[in-house]
Amino acid sequence: IQVVTDILEATKEDLAKDGYTLEIVNFSDYKQPNEALKNKEVDANFFQHKPFMEAYNKGTNSNLVQIQKIYDFTGAFYGKDIKDIKDIKEGAEVAVPSDPTNMSRALRLLAKNGVIKLNDNNSFTSTENDIVENPKNIKLVKVSLLNLNEAYNEKDLAFNYPDKISKLGLNPKDNAVIKEEKEDQNYYALSLVSRDDNKMDKGIEALKKALTTEKVKKMIEEKYKGIYSPAF
Repeated sequence: IQVVTDILEATKEDLAKDGYTLEIVNFSDYKQPNEALKNKEVDANFFQHKPFMEAYNKGTNSNLVQIQKIYDFTGAFYGKDIKDIKDIKEGAEVAVPSDPTNMSRALRLLAKNGVIKLNDNNSFTSTENDIVENPKNIKLVKVSLLNLNEAYNEKDLAFNYPDKISKLGLNPKDNAVIKEEKEDQNYYALSLVSRDDNKMDKGIEALKKALTTEKVKKMIEEKYKGIYSPAF
């Protein structure tokens, strides 16, 4: 994700002043970074929000911990032929992420915009089983995060995040049919994560400090205005 790389690159100078060298390790999927952190192959990672981390901990009996929220990113639905959510057609195919935490995020957004009704429209942990009303009889299609762009081209409506949808020349500010409010974005803020056994290490403290400077805040605000925003 370019914004993650930009933020980490912006910390290198400050970390060097504190005597640390930042090594950035890239991964090709959403499982490897937590596995590497759990196995002590890396000291921290920066790719996930707290609910995703908690689901990983629960599923693998791990002890990863959120150190600091860094930036908010907008979850939104996009449609090639739909500009207003009121125009969604009967039986529309709607692509949502297949993993539980991101699917809950998508369902919450649909509920808040009246497409469906959940047992609790304010829940952050809803599943398909919590849908109590579906007036347009939409058909939910589960898609992996890495295939959401393809879903945009194939389905009537597709949930997506800025880093992926930008590859299609789209962004939540200008092209979303519906998008999250700030409070929801902050709940899912992308965060610095480490392990319980190293969360107090001086290196982690230095990284946290470097990630939350005014310099980093200004860079996010100016370079990614309307797409990403500081969460600290």
